[in-house]
Amino acid sequence: MQFRAALAVLLLLAIRAVAAPARPEALVVVLGDQHSAYERTAQVVGLVDQLKAAHPGLPVAVILDGDTQEYGNAIAKRSGGTIDFAMYAALARCAPTIVNLGNHEPEFYDLAETVRRIEATGAKVVSNITNRATGQPFAPASLKLPLGTMEATVVGVSTDKLDNYRVAVRPSLDLAPPAAWAKANFPALLAGAALPIVASHAGIVADREMLPLVPDGTLFAGAHDHQRFVEPFGRTVYFHSGSWNSQLSLAWLDRDEQGRPRWTVEQVAVPLAGPADPELQAVIAQVMREQLTDADRVVVGRTAAALAPAEAARFMVAALRTAAGVDAAFVGNTTFGAGLPAGEVTRLQFDACVRFDGKIFVTEVDGARLKELLAAANLTPETPFARRKGEFNYAAGPDDVDPARTYRIATTDWGARNTARYFGPPALEWREVPGLMLKPGVLATLAPGK
Repeated sequence: MQFRAALAVLLLLAIRAVAAPARPEALVVVLGDQHSAYERTAQVVGLVDQLKAAHPGLPVAVILDGDTQEYGNAIAKRSGGTIDFAMYAALARCAPTIVNLGNHEPEFYDLAETVRRIEATGAKVVSNITNRATGQPFAPASLKLPLGTMEATVVGVSTDKLDNYRVAVRPSLDLAPPAAWAKANFPALLAGAALPIVASHAGIVADREMLPLVPDGTLFAGAHDHQRFVEPFGRTVYFHSGSWNSQLSLAWLDRDEQGRPRWTVEQVAVPLAGPADPELQAVIAQVMREQLTDADRVVVGRTAAALAPAEAARFMVAALRTAAGVDAAFVGNTTFGAGLPAGEVTRLQFDACVRFDGKIFVTEVDGARLKELLAAANLTPETPFARRKGEFNYAAGPDDVDPARTYRIATTDWGARNTARYFGPPALEWREVPGLMLKPGVLATLAPGK
C-alpha cells in the first residue's frame, strides 16, 4: 500500500509537470484502439481521475475514438464485454464521455444494441454509420460537448471497409466513404462551430482526404491504424493516440495571442502499476475469476524482460523470419496487440499479443525492392508524417542489403491477400509454405526454457 501511495504522488506530480498551457481552459482526454486491453483499463480511469485532481475546476471530457472492444480477447468474448461497458460507466462518472463507433464496437451485440448499452452507462455515442434496414443512423453524427465557457462540436466518422467488421453484423451496416461523407456533411456540421472536433476511426489514408475539409483550428483525432503521433496543420492539430491503452492523448485548450481557441496535444503513458479506479478494478477481478479457464492460464512461453507492444511485435516478426527460414519477414501491424510480461507468458497473454493466426506465404524480391519495404516498415511516433500511409508492416531483415541480389521474404495470408496495401506495386506473387502457421511458428521462440 505504501508503494502504491508513493506511486500515486509521483504520478500526480508528473501530471502537474506535463506541457499543459499556463492557463488552460479545458482538457479533452482521447484514446483509440483500446481493444479490451484489460491489464490497463482501470489505470486509464485512474489516470483521468489523477488529471482532474491535478487541475481542480478545469473542465475535462473524454473521447474514445473507436475499437474499444475486442472479440479476439477470450475474456471479453465470454463475458459479452462486461469490463468494456463498466469502463464506459466509470469514465462517464468521471467526466463527460463520447464514444465514436469503430469497426470493433459491434463485437458482442448488433450495432443498435451496442449503442443502447453504451448509452445506458451514461456515455454518449457519435457515428456516421447508417442502419441499412431502416435508413436511419445508429447514432447522431455530431454531438455538442460543453467545455467551460465554450461548446465543442464533435463529429464522428468510421471506416467504410466492410471486411473490418464482424461478419454477423455486416448486412446491417450502410457505410459511407469517409471523404465523400465529410465533403457532404462537414460544412453543415462544423461551419460556425466554436470548437470543431473530429473523431475519425477511418484511418490515415481517409483522414488525409478529410483534413483539408475541416475549419482551421480543428482538433482532429484519428484512429484505426494503431499508430501514435501528433502533427499540426496550421492551427489544426491531427493526432493518433496509439493502441492497447498504452497511451493517452491530452488535448489542452487555451488561447493564442489573438485570443483564438488553441489546442496543444501531448501524449502520456498509462503505467501498468499506476493508480487504478477501485470500482472498475473490482469488476475486472470478478470477471477474471468467472471467465479465466485452465487453458488460459497455461504457460506457453517465457521472456527475459517485459516487452512493450511495438517491441513484442518486432520480436515476433524476427521469430517468423527464423521459423520460415527467409531473409526477411513482414507482418501487418494490426496483427499484433498487447505487449508481453517479463517471465512466464500464458496462453491468454500470448493471444493478446499475436491477435490473429494465419498461413505463411513466401516470395522473392530484388535487393532494391527489399530496401524500400524495410524502409517503410516499423513506424514509430517519430516517423515523418509523409511516410504514414495507414497500416504498416512490422519487419525483420538484414542490416545490409545488396540491391543486385535476390532475397526470399515471408508474410501472413492476410499480407499476401492484401499485397497491394502492404507491399505496393508491382504486385508480388506469393506461395504458401505448407504446414507453417504464424502462431505456432513464432511460439517456438518463446517456448519455456529457451
